[in-house]
Amino acid sequence: MTAKPRPDQHSMSPLAWGLLLLLAMIWGSSFLSNRAALDGLGVFTTVTIRVTGGAALLWLWVVLRKIRLPRSPARIWQFLLIGFFANALPFSLIVWGQQHISSGLASILNASAAIFGVLIAALVFVDERMTTRKASGVALGFAGVVLAIGAEALGTLDLRALGQWAIIGSSLSYGIGAALARKMTKGLPHEVSAAGALTGAAAWMIPLMLWREGVPDFDWPAHSWAGVIWLAFACSALAYLLYFRVMELAGMANLSLVGLLIPPFAIVAGALAYDERLGLNQLAGFAVIALGLLILRERKA
Repeated sequence: MTAKPRPDQHSMSPLAWGLLLLLAMIWGSSFLSNRAALDGLGVFTTVTIRVTGGAALLWLWVVLRKIRLPRSPARIWQFLLIGFFANALPFSLIVWGQQHISSGLASILNASAAIFGVLIAALVFVDERMTTRKASGVALGFAGVVLAIGAEALGTLDLRALGQWAIIGSSLSYGIGAALARKMTKGLPHEVSAAGALTGAAAWMIPLMLWREGVPDFDWPAHSWAGVIWLAFACSALAYLLYFRVMELAGMANLSLVGLLIPPFAIVAGALAYDERLGLNQLAGFAVIALGLLILRERKA
């Protein structure tokens, strides 16, 4: 009898490819949506509406699908911790950084999240040891980040440089959040884990928004409304559902390809909507990061 293939060994069906490309397009559009939202909203208001709206939509999905809910009170602080590192902190850093750098560059630097994820997993989990292949992929990924940032940003601390470092900080936070989610959400339905994390993020963001930016007046231009609604509905709630569906269809190794596909969508969207242009060093940096990510797609025997 032929053994059932493990999820990481799944081949990519046309459906899986289609959903993966749709997920990449949605997450790639988040950088354009952030920029549109910032024309009318503050950083913390943008993030608060994104995570609060996304959480509400996912809880509605959970209720309509009658998905089992957790009963342990310990889940509250776990969702708070995961929500901080996986959503509240990285979203805030990205949106703040996009005030000073282009959408395309933000998406390129954000691709380093997978690099940090592998590095942190190797430090935390015994079954994720650092192999020579992984170390090569991580090293190439960081080399690509340095190339994309440019020598001038490494030696200065102007707002553009700080914007780039904010995106790098978000990638580190994503890596920590992923490790926490893996450790703390075992046995939970994926949809509940995502809804709980976004709810935890909202618990951090709402007080921060009220303290720093006050109650929203909602007097925003139409494109800012469109941007923040898209962030909540598509980039948060729908994207999580797509993420889990692709994982079921194709496994985590194939799902990791989304990190390679997001920047092209973000770069094209930024060029069309805001006439953004990237330099050769930034495009070369993405190519090196992409090579590192491909190397990290190591399949276990």
